[in-house]
Formats: sequence, structure tokens, C-alpha cells
Amino acid sequence: MSSFTFLDPGLLQDADLTLIIAKTTPADPARGYVPAYKFTMRVNNHEAGRLNFRAQNTPLLEFVDGHLGYDVHPPFRGHHYAARACQLVLPLARAHGFKELIITCNPSNWASRKTAEWLGAKMVEIVNVPSDHDMYKKGELTKCRYQLIL
Repeated sequence: MSSFTFLDPGLLQDADLTLIIAKTTPADPARGYVPAYKFTMRVNNHEAGRLNFRAQNTPLLEFVDGHLGYDVHPPFRGHHYAARACQLVLPLARAHGFKELIITCNPSNWASRKTAEWLGAKMVEIVNVPSDHDMYKKGELTKCRYQLIL
């Protein structure tokens, strides 16, 4: 992996949604981790969820893990906060040189699939998770792979 510098994303906000950097994590090549931004979603001063942006590529990341991961707390679901949060970090992804991002989710996670599609991502394929991957050990055997062209 090439050298990496975390960037200041500036104010990430739309209407009632704000992303706050909770932390940044450096790469850990031994564990297959890339540098990542971890954001907290805030809506009207309440924590509404989280968004992770993995800011480099690895073959496994592009195959199973994806560049964007999101979770919205149940009381805040149904308002497109995950998709809106992803949109807010797209300029940051472009600043890191990305031309496309991969989003993955479980095939049964219809909310996540709809989020990817709402963003304009196209499903590429459903892949088998490698048996030595942590997700596989948790019972996640397949993933939908979506490609989002920036």
C-alpha cells in the first residue's frame, strides 16, 4: 500500500444531518485493514448512526468488505440518512483519488441494498465470502457487491 495522509473533510452537513469524525484509524496491513475514517451521524444533536469510509483499496476490500459501511439506529431509519451520509463523503473519496467505490451488504439486507441503489450504485454480483474471513465466521456467507461510479 502506498503512503497515506488523512485529509480534513471540512463540514459534512445537509439539512438536518451532520457527520462528525469520531476517529481515524491507520492501516494495519497484518490484519488487512486500510486507513479509515469513522464518522458519527448526528440528526438534530442526536446520534443517529455511523458511517465508515475505508480510504484505500485491497483485493479483499473490493471483493467483500467494501469502501463504505453504514448503520442507522432504529429510531432514525426511513429518512435516507445512510445514503445522505454516503453522499456527504463522496467529495472526500474523490480527494483521495477514487473514481469508484464498492459497497457490500448481505443479500437479505434490503434496506442496505436500497441505500446503495438510491446512491446510484449498480449491483455487480453476489460473491461467496472466503471461509477464513471474520464475516464468514459470523455466518455471513455471501455478499452483494455494488459499484458506485464517482
